[in-house]
Amino acid sequence: MTSNNKQEGETDRPRITSVCLVKPMSLFVSSFVLAIAFCAPPGVVTAETVRRGAARGFIPALFVQFGSLVGDTTWAIIALTGLAFIIQNNIAKAILSLIGIVLMFKLAWDAFKDARHGKELDSTASTSNRGDFANGAFLSLGNPLNIVFWTGLGTTVFTSISGSPQLIHFAIFFSGFLGGAILWCFFMAGLVAWGRKFITPTFFRWVNLTCGIALGFFAIQLGWKLIQNLS
Repeated sequence: MTSNNKQEGETDRPRITSVCLVKPMSLFVSSFVLAIAFCAPPGVVTAETVRRGAARGFIPALFVQFGSLVGDTTWAIIALTGLAFIIQNNIAKAILSLIGIVLMFKLAWDAFKDARHGKELDSTASTSNRGDFANGAFLSLGNPLNIVFWTGLGTTVFTSISGSPQLIHFAIFFSGFLGGAILWCFFMAGLVAWGRKFITPTFFRWVNLTCGIALGFFAIQLGWKLIQNLS
């Protein structure tokens, strides 16, 4: 009897250990892949990354991407810690949307001006990296529609975890997500910087025009959704 119980105990321990290791690893990989899927689709941050990176190179593009992580992380924390109800308030949602709309229209106007006047590519431009970072952050923070993604995500990412998710699960999730997002930041900035050497001044004017149209479209889209939500 004693030997049998001991054998059962010895066979159970590896199984429990493997389960404990597999679930965190699975959560980390899932959140890492999810970050790539979240960052990859073209959007307002991508448009501003291309515009600034095409004009001034790798570092400005990278700082726009890094700035956007501030907003993405903020929305993720709000959604996954149960604070999403704050943003469901119509007044808060309207204020955030208006900030995003104004910023997008402002950046679209800058892009149209550069396209019209044929601003030249200049890697030594005086615009600070702080401004690139701030624009990326405000573009992401000013889009409350991200909360929809994160609120839905919070109910699906942890479904494989039995019982209530613990602090360690949230830590693993954010580690994986930030790892994937940071990797995408470097990839996107590098892609823009590599393609910059093939850009002529005429082509850059078209880049500015295209990005201006995209930024204006996203601003109008956000404004329309705000009107629908308030009506």
